[in-house]
Amino acid sequence: MTLQSRLNLGLLAIAIVLVAPLALSLRALEQLQSDTAALRDREYAASSLLGRMKSIHDELEQATTFIAVFPSDSARVQYLDDLEILARQTDTLAQLSQSAAIGLIRSALARVTEHVPRAFEFARRNRASARDSVIDLLISPSLLNVDRVLESTGILMEQRTAEQVEDFAVRTEEAGVVAVGALGIAILLSLGIALWLTRSISSPLRELEAGMRAVAEGHFRRPLAISGDRGDEFGRLAESFRSMAAQLEELDRLKAEFVSVATHELKTPVNVMLGYLQLLQENVYGDLTDRQREIAGTLVSQTQQLSRLIRQLLDVSRFDAGGGKLETKPVVLSEFLDDLERAFRVLALQREVSFEVKSDRDIPHEVLWDPVRINEVLGNLLSNAFKFTNKGGRVSLAVGREGDQVRMQVNDTGAGIPRDQLPHIFEKFYQADTQAPLALRGAGLGLAIAKSIVTAHNGSIEVESRVGIGTTFTIRLPIRVIRRPSSGTAVQGVIT
Repeated sequence: MTLQSRLNLGLLAIAIVLVAPLALSLRALEQLQSDTAALRDREYAASSLLGRMKSIHDELEQATTFIAVFPSDSARVQYLDDLEILARQTDTLAQLSQSAAIGLIRSALARVTEHVPRAFEFARRNRASARDSVIDLLISPSLLNVDRVLESTGILMEQRTAEQVEDFAVRTEEAGVVAVGALGIAILLSLGIALWLTRSISSPLRELEAGMRAVAEGHFRRPLAISGDRGDEFGRLAESFRSMAAQLEELDRLKAEFVSVATHELKTPVNVMLGYLQLLQENVYGDLTDRQREIAGTLVSQTQQLSRLIRQLLDVSRFDAGGGKLETKPVVLSEFLDDLERAFRVLALQREVSFEVKSDRDIPHEVLWDPVRINEVLGNLLSNAFKFTNKGGRVSLAVGREGDQVRMQVNDTGAGIPRDQLPHIFEKFYQADTQAPLALRGAGLGLAIAKSIVTAHNGSIEVESRVGIGTTFTIRLPIRVIRRPSSGTAVQGVIT
């Protein structure tokens, strides 16, 4: 699946997950609204009908009272029409209220309908006793039963309405809880999908970034934890990265091989030239004039500088190619530091710079290093410290122990190095933009060689500096330098 497809799928899934609880909530609200509208319409219609029935019932009771006064045919027809209307309304009320007592109204109305004509007939004949007997014993009790049923039906409808309203309130609360829960689940699912999208994109990006950083630092064989069979853009990028790293490694190997061969071939003619120049200075081929001797001295100085540059290039190319050799042997650390202090004491006096070597009491008595190479590293750092420290400044070498390592710090109060240049000072041919005169600058290989030697000892070298305040180089070396080759056997001594 391509990255674009993955993004589209993830965004679609997030949209669906977020819309689902909304649709669920809308559906619940729609159902609740429908039930509420039905309740409103039914109960309103039932209440209105019940009111009209009570009104007709009251008119019938009043008309019953006036049967003896108005026993006309029109009054009888009106009375019967009201009874018929009330009967039809009773049928409608039965559909709306679903009350079992509605049957009592029907039976009561039927009795009234049956006996009303007799009451009117007795009233028209002035048979008061018979009329009153029909009204008091048959019609009035039936109308009273109708009134009671209508009253009880109204109370029952109010109770049922209250129960339904309460049920709606419970359903509304439950719908709210379900909506909140569904929203919470949707948010969690959306976060999960977003996290999956982020990780599926950021993890390969971080891996590619780490790989590019490793290649920039010269580690061309760093494994890349991205399969080329992914089938997306990252898989293609990983394959391109591996191809690029392989080509860069081959180019770097060819460069190191060329530099090694070129510098090795330059050593012989340079040494020959230096030898003949020294013979000229010794007047082997005749006396030199003062002008000739001055020129010969300049040539010797430049040739010696060229020879040093060739040796540095050889060292750099050997360490880059993995062929730099270390001849480790037991070294008494205190004696090593004393020799180093004596070697630089004269330079400190010449430049009028304070110099001291400080060592903690717990430093190991003996270490297993290549003393020549470590002396070269410390000598290079101390030489730079003196070079960039003005008269009256201070240079120090502090040595202490950190677990199974020895910590050595070269500190000076010199010009310092700008912060933005610190990450590059261990690169080959890089020279920091210090305030030292151009004449004091070298080829920019000393620190690169120092780092290669320290790394070959399984150690580390770091730098801290502030412009105008000074610089501190910190070296940490194992007390005993041991390498384990691919066969798995521990080797100490000559390390390649």
